[in-house]
Amino acid sequence: MESSRATSRSAATSRRILAIDYGRRRIGLAISDELRLTARPLTTIVKKNRRDDMRRLREIVRENEVGFILVGSPVHMGGHAGEMAEEAARFAERVGKEMGLPVALRDERLTSWEAGEIAKETGKKNTKNLDSMAAAILLREHLDETRNEKPAKGH
Repeated sequence: MESSRATSRSAATSRRILAIDYGRRRIGLAISDELRLTARPLTTIVKKNRRDDMRRLREIVRENEVGFILVGSPVHMGGHAGEMAEEAARFAERVGKEMGLPVALRDERLTSWEAGEIAKETGKKNTKNLDSMAAAILLREHLDETRNEKPAKGH
C-alpha cells in the first residue's frame, strides 16, 4: 500500500498534463511536454470494460509521468450540460480516485469539429485519430489559457 502512495506522490509532482476526450466507444488521449508548452495527440483507447480501461489509463499515466488530468466536458452549444457531460463528469471523478491525481473538467465544445476540419485539410480521415486529436486541441486551449493568465499580486 505504501508503494502505491509513493507512486501517486511522485506522479503528482510531475509536469505533464494528460487530456482526455471521453466517449462511449473510445477515449482519446493527448499529452503535454514537461514544460507544459505543447500538446500532442497520444493514442486512442477503444473501450472494453471499466476495469481494463482504467488499467490501460493507469499504465499511460505512469509511463508518461502525468501529474494532472484534464477531461473534456461535452456541453451543448448553449452551455448547458447534457447526458454526455454528466457521464464525462462521472468518468473524471472515477479517474481522479483511481489515479490519485488532480482532475479537472473543461468545456470541449467544437474540439471534435475542429479535429475533423484538420483531418479534412490534411487528408487524414481515420476517425480513431480524431479522438486523440480532439484531446490535443482541448489540451492546447488549456495550455494557452493558463500561460496567458497573469499571476496575482504578491506571487
